[in-house]
Amino acid sequence: MRSFKTILVTGGSGFIGSNFIRYLLGREDFQGRVVNLDALTYAGNPENLADIEASLGGSRYFFEKADIRDLAAVQAAFERHKPDAIVHFAAESHVDRSILGPADFVTTNLMGTFNLLEAARAAWKDRSDVLFHHVSTDEVFGSLGEGGSFSEETPYDPRSPYSASKAGSDQLVRAYGHTYGLPATISNCSNNYGPYQFPEKLVPLMILNMLEGKSLPVYGDGKQVRDWIHVEDHNAAVWLVMREGRAGRTYCIGGENEWENVRLLGRLIELVAEEAGLDPEKLRSLVTHVKDRPGHDRRYAIDCSRLKSELGWERAMSFDEGLRSTVRWYLGHRDWCERVRSGEYRSWMDKNYARR
Repeated sequence: MRSFKTILVTGGSGFIGSNFIRYLLGREDFQGRVVNLDALTYAGNPENLADIEASLGGSRYFFEKADIRDLAAVQAAFERHKPDAIVHFAAESHVDRSILGPADFVTTNLMGTFNLLEAARAAWKDRSDVLFHHVSTDEVFGSLGEGGSFSEETPYDPRSPYSASKAGSDQLVRAYGHTYGLPATISNCSNNYGPYQFPEKLVPLMILNMLEGKSLPVYGDGKQVRDWIHVEDHNAAVWLVMREGRAGRTYCIGGENEWENVRLLGRLIELVAEEAGLDPEKLRSLVTHVKDRPGHDRRYAIDCSRLKSELGWERAMSFDEGLRSTVRWYLGHRDWCERVRSGEYRSWMDKNYARR
């Protein structure tokens, strides 16, 4: 079982990264320091960790504003903090954005990962008591038919600039493990949901649009199927892999919880209506089917057998419990939502999504 003194978390001000930092600093089995390296692009919000900064800043929590595409900045962070582990969340991650502007996905997801690997290789040399954990996605595997699930043995078949760039970054991490002996693990996870998620993704977008009386856009027939996992269950799995997973090994993480998009929206409508005191029929009238996006994968599903059998992981939160708590979080953080939904996000959504 590994232990770490200083963990560098890339993209720690984003959705999954900020939740991971909260999870980590609340663990009894981690008493070390966390360094959050984030460029604070549109989806990175320092407000997500303002309370952590106030209580632990300068003692156990440190923030580095840096872009992983800047090798010198990454190397400087290594010099200052001397981490013995990296958890690499930082990525351009929204498929719609990758279709509209793929360049940022290639430079961040590929070159950014390369820079981190180079910095780690130079700093760690031949050490075996270190770990580079790379957080990836199930989208690298492509699209499933009506049956079957993705596993660690599934061939890669990315269908969008986003998934292609993540597939490339996965292979870079594997190559550095094989060629240079860099201790590394990879996890490929299904769709996450939970607090602090930037509201371009389905769950927060739909919740906030309902509260504002805006249209609820559904791509195509809405029968695309996704496997959903609460961010806390995902981060528990990541921490377990970091502590006990085999170097050079990949682990698939999923909720074993498949939902058609349109069915999920129906459940969200019920929960928002109940929790916010709104008329469910009025919310259902806001549903609008829009033109499907190019190359839209039909179904994802994850086989977690390796994670469960080798490491003993189990999902802790039921979907209904997690979805209800997520709705309540967004209802209780309307000020946060308003601040996040201003500026670049608002103009992009109005232009490319909400008005279709």
